[in-house]
Amino acid sequence: MLYQAKHFLKFRRKAKNEHGIHSPFVYDLVTKCFYDKEPKPYYKRLKQYRKALLGDKRTITVTDFGAGSRVFKGSERKIAAIAKHAGARKKRMKLLARLVHYFEMQSILEIGTSVGMGTVALAARSGSQVTSLEGCPETAQVAREMLKRMGVINVDVVVGRFYDTLESYSEKSEKKLLPSTLDLIYFDGNHAKEATLSYVNLLLPTVHNDTVWILDDIHWSPEMTAAWKAIKAMEMVTVTIDCFWLGFVFFRKEQAREDFLIRL
Repeated sequence: MLYQAKHFLKFRRKAKNEHGIHSPFVYDLVTKCFYDKEPKPYYKRLKQYRKALLGDKRTITVTDFGAGSRVFKGSERKIAAIAKHAGARKKRMKLLARLVHYFEMQSILEIGTSVGMGTVALAARSGSQVTSLEGCPETAQVAREMLKRMGVINVDVVVGRFYDTLESYSEKSEKKLLPSTLDLIYFDGNHAKEATLSYVNLLLPTVHNDTVWILDDIHWSPEMTAAWKAIKAMEMVTVTIDCFWLGFVFFRKEQAREDFLIRL
């Protein structure tokens, strides 16, 4: 937590809002999507989903294959507590839903379903198809039940260790979990450097010119900051946006290579 606090202060000193952004693509994204304050019809379902989870008093046994939790001790956790402390915040849910609409994304992969708060946001556009990977069977079942209850039909929740699942459905496999290219990948599962970079390398073949990657908690630890720096340095990457909690990666060949620090 001390690491995050120190880096957040540095981020606040350097980060900008829409003023001073000279890239038309990034300026439009920030002003028309990131900072869009207009109410949206799809916000209602996000609110209902979150409210239902916060009211769920059941306890489940969580299997954690990642870097662990800074909030929870032990594997027994209340669903309401997971939604409150580990799920996507309201602001982030709305941003994810706006992004999917802004870019009119169709093929979406989420690495880390948890109880589905990010998932329901990624599925906010009816024309999209979301594949969401989750390592914990009980957590995945909660998400499946809640998505069904809310009438969300454009999500497929797949249970298994992330790397094993992605590798088994790689381009060399005859199995077809994912389309050959993906419009959006949301990395929100394992906050460890080596794991994150292994998923990145497996998924590179799915990138096209307009693919967007979103990485959660890029300054969660020195490891994650190092992973973020490695991704920024990749040859295919042209534009990155560091919003401290979230990192956005773009592969648009027509864009000048540039890194931005933007306040949300």
